[in-house]
Amino acid sequence: MFASLSDRLSATFRNLRGKGRLSEADIDETVREIRIALLDADVALPVVRSFCATVKERALSAEVSGALNPAQQVVKIVHEQLVEILGGETRRLRFAKHPPTVILLAGLQGAGKTTLAGKLAAHLREHSHQPLLVAADLQRPNAVDQLRIVGERAGVPVFAPEPGNGVGDPVRVARDAVEHAKVHLNDIVIVDTAGRLAIDTELMDQLCQVRDAVEPDEVLLVVDAMIGQDAVRTAEEFGAGVGFDGVVLTKLDGDARGGAALSIVNVTGRPILFASTGEKLEDFEAFHPDRMASRILDMGDVMTLIEQAERAFDAEQAERLAAKVSKGEDFTLEDFLEQMQAVKKMGSLGKMLGMLPGMGDMKAQLDQLDERELDRVSAIIQSMTPAERQDPKILNASRRQRIARGSGTEVSDVNSLVERFGEAQKMMRQMRGGRGMPGMPGMPGMPGFGGGGGKKSKGRSGKAPAKPKKGRSGNPAKRAAQERDEAMKPATVPEPAAAADFELPDDLKKLLGG
Repeated sequence: MFASLSDRLSATFRNLRGKGRLSEADIDETVREIRIALLDADVALPVVRSFCATVKERALSAEVSGALNPAQQVVKIVHEQLVEILGGETRRLRFAKHPPTVILLAGLQGAGKTTLAGKLAAHLREHSHQPLLVAADLQRPNAVDQLRIVGERAGVPVFAPEPGNGVGDPVRVARDAVEHAKVHLNDIVIVDTAGRLAIDTELMDQLCQVRDAVEPDEVLLVVDAMIGQDAVRTAEEFGAGVGFDGVVLTKLDGDARGGAALSIVNVTGRPILFASTGEKLEDFEAFHPDRMASRILDMGDVMTLIEQAERAFDAEQAERLAAKVSKGEDFTLEDFLEQMQAVKKMGSLGKMLGMLPGMGDMKAQLDQLDERELDRVSAIIQSMTPAERQDPKILNASRRQRIARGSGTEVSDVNSLVERFGEAQKMMRQMRGGRGMPGMPGMPGMPGFGGGGGKKSKGRSGKAPAKPKKGRSGNPAKRAAQERDEAMKPATVPEPAAAADFELPDDLKKLLGG
């Protein structure tokens, strides 16, 4: 959503690099470019004026003129001001002292309230809560059925005593839901209310009645981020008619200009609590103003990436793999498959890479990433027998043809995977041998990343390995490292040899499958 704004700001700051001192004309030109970029992103005019005035005032002050790198100082100022207009600090949900906590969702029809209710419930369930979804939208056709489906996908119970489609009293449903939650020990109640195509008296009256009946701890306004300044006007009208405590932005993965996110906090005085970034239930995250500002300025969002990885990767699985490597056991295709499936849980590969600092210049390559490549690789591995996954060396021509037919791919795809896996296996062996991590083997369909395997290493001439000397370790892996270190001494080897050229003991060779 912020791609256009991010590109323009990056181009503006690029012009400042290399300047040891910034003149007033340089600062005026920079502020003018920032103003144009914000207006082009559909940010509210009062917000743009205030933002640019503050940036210019600080840029002309001593904190920039006395800085060792004035250009970086200007970027820092812009970052701090972006954080400010996005809300400053992260705002968390307020929970009731005595459960259940009642969260009322409000917004116009089409903003994505029902889907967001399921995402919020799934998010809270991951944090050890027991939410209950309430179908209080009894106006929109099939809204109740949609919430039931969303609740089933999220693994959350749904309270839906009325069929909807114009039948039932939403006030009574909401009130009964709170009592139901107390009996069934649900600590959070999420009430999905009806919307309208536009603000009207009937909508406001109904929302006020539901609000008064359940006395919510949080009233969250669900806003479609793609409707630009209309989102800000809608928020103002809801604030005057019903009142709300926070904002949830949906459709942040769209291609709109994103001005709503940069305007709504400043205009309404209410913080953004959550953001919906896709269609899947897991495409939902807490809104952090500092992280969003860093994304806009192409500084990356490593913290969010780490949090997603922590959720996706199984700690026991990671420990099991680490223990396997430390014991000298081989990295198998089964392990490879587990790691790829964990990566898939993190979401779009392009989106993940986009969270790394400085990836703004690689947008074209990221857009060309073939997200289906992981699916194809998984299909190939899953078409193998357990024995083939453990030892790919047994894959002869007929086996590879069978795997290609079973996975719907070509034999060349199977050959490419086996070759790349051999490189990954070699990398794991070098890591446990203390030789560091070489370059990661590339994957096809991923522009900008190296692909294929390197040349196979040639073994040394048939010299027998030196016999173990007194005082050497009985551990095969440690003994191999000792022998390698001795082999690297000038007295023994006149010229440095490649790491892959060292001969391993027979028992370690057998252990590594080499």
